[in-house]
This record gives sequence, C-alpha cells and structure tokens, in this order.
Amino acid sequence: MIKIIFMGTPDIAVKSLEELNKNQDFEVLAVVTQPDRPKGRGNKLTPPPIKVCAAENNIECFQTEKISKDTNLIAKLKSLNPDFIVTFAFGQILSQEVIDIAKFATVNLHASLLPKYRGANPIQRCIYNGDCKTGITTMLTVLELDAGDICETKEITIPENMTNIELKNQISDLSPSLLCSTLKGLYNKTLCPRKQGDEGITIAKKFIKQDGLIDWNNSAVNIHNQVRSMVDFPTAYSFINGKMLKIIETRMSKSKSNGSCGEIISVTKEGIEINTGEGVILITKVKPESKGIMNAFDFANGLRLKQGNKLGE
Repeated sequence: MIKIIFMGTPDIAVKSLEELNKNQDFEVLAVVTQPDRPKGRGNKLTPPPIKVCAAENNIECFQTEKISKDTNLIAKLKSLNPDFIVTFAFGQILSQEVIDIAKFATVNLHASLLPKYRGANPIQRCIYNGDCKTGITTMLTVLELDAGDICETKEITIPENMTNIELKNQISDLSPSLLCSTLKGLYNKTLCPRKQGDEGITIAKKFIKQDGLIDWNNSAVNIHNQVRSMVDFPTAYSFINGKMLKIIETRMSKSKSNGSCGEIISVTKEGIEINTGEGVILITKVKPESKGIMNAFDFANGLRLKQGNKLGE
C-alpha cells in the first residue's frame, strides 16, 4: 500500500483526496491544510474544504500558517514516513526539508499544461487570454515555482463560453485519476518524468479587484473572455448612472457595430447589446449593487434602458 500525506486547501482538491482515501492501493496518513479563515458577510471563521473532507473521512488533519517554519509539524510528518507527499492547491511554498520528507517524491498537481501558466492563477488566466485548450499536469516538486519534472498531463478543451468555474469543476473531476496514475507509475518505476523546457514559460498572476473593470474600447472577444474568466472573483464590472454593475454572463453577438464604445445598441429578451472597440457583445446576466443576479433584460427594463444609453459612466 502506497502511503501518502495530502496537502491541499480549496474545494477543487476534495475529489482527489476522496479518491486517494477510498482507493485500496493508497493509505492517506494525514492531511495538511491552511488555517480556518473568516468568510462571508459575517466574517464567520470557516474551515477549508479539505479540512471538512478529512474530518468526514476520519483522516488526521493538521493546519499551519507556514509549513516551512512549522518545526513541530515537520517533525510529525517525518515520523509518519510517507512514500509520497501530494500537493494540490495547497497555497503555500514548501521548503526543501518538507519536500525531502517523502521517500519517493513530493508530487504536485498543477492546473495547466506546464510550462505554460506557472503560478497561482492558471485556470482564470487561460480563459482570460482566450486559449482554446489547457489541462492538468502532475510534476515533481522543486524549490523553483512549478518548475519540476513533468510526470503526466491531461489536455482539456475550452469552449467559447466556458467560465472559470466550469473549468475548475472539470479539473476537479479529472484530477483524481491522473494523480493515482502518476503515483502508481512512480512507485512501480514504470513512469519516467521528463524535464520542462524553457520555451513557452508564462506566469499566471492572481487577479486583483481592479482587473474586473471593463474597458469598452477593448474588443468584444476580449471583454467576453474577461467576463467568463472571473465569474466568482473579482467579477467583471462597469458602471451605469454612476452605480456599479457586475457583468456575470455574456455572449458574442453577430450584430454590426453602431455607435460609440459602451453604448447600448439594442435591448431584447436575450439581453443588452453593447458596442465595443471591435464588434458587439451581448450581456445576458448582471448583478446590480445590493441585488442578486438577474437577467440583463429584466435589469434593463427596470431602469428603462434603451438604445443610446451608455455603460461605463
């Protein structure tokens, strides 16, 4: 039986932990995750999804603010004598001392086709940039960020209207089988990791709130990619009559450009058509200030928006 310590934090990693725990070829010795954090309007202290999963499956769980400095935890993990450490969206940088705890290797699952989109935000960045494909990669962990030898990859097609949430869910579904395959291959020495090339390296930085502001001078394609890449955070937004309007969902329109950038060219039951720097975009769902998500048509009717009104003001 292959002995594992699993390190992860958000919900995207839950299915992988569940699969490793129930698979008879593996034994999950312990879980390491981030501390509980304030969440929601009430700032209620909330455990990470991985901690909840560990509790539901009776797996010992450790929480640490910074594992590389947590000498007591490091000593505990060493005493467990794992074959592998598995990291998936853990959210902390490992020290060499932690990496070396595993008898065989420390293996990370990264949500891109490395070396493209190294870093913290590969899922959102590939959609933001309009990529038609991405994937997941298992790799050997080294000190340099996401630079270790590649074990296995799985390619994923990105349809025109896929959101970052939908892509995250697909990655969550596909990751368990790739992790299991990689760990068995390394354990049985039937898998030979390969070096990452220097060509094609890109870094996927996290979005900040200001990245959500829509510039209607951009093309309809770029705005559409912006909207669907940040549905949960930071969420694309503009202004109407001086109030913020979050743009939740858009589609490409075949209508011809007519008017200035940000100008409404039509309001139909399908939504609000907006002129951009190149082409027309259809807004289908919005979230006004202090309100829930609604159809763009209903929002437009409530404000009596019509052709000639402008967003961004």
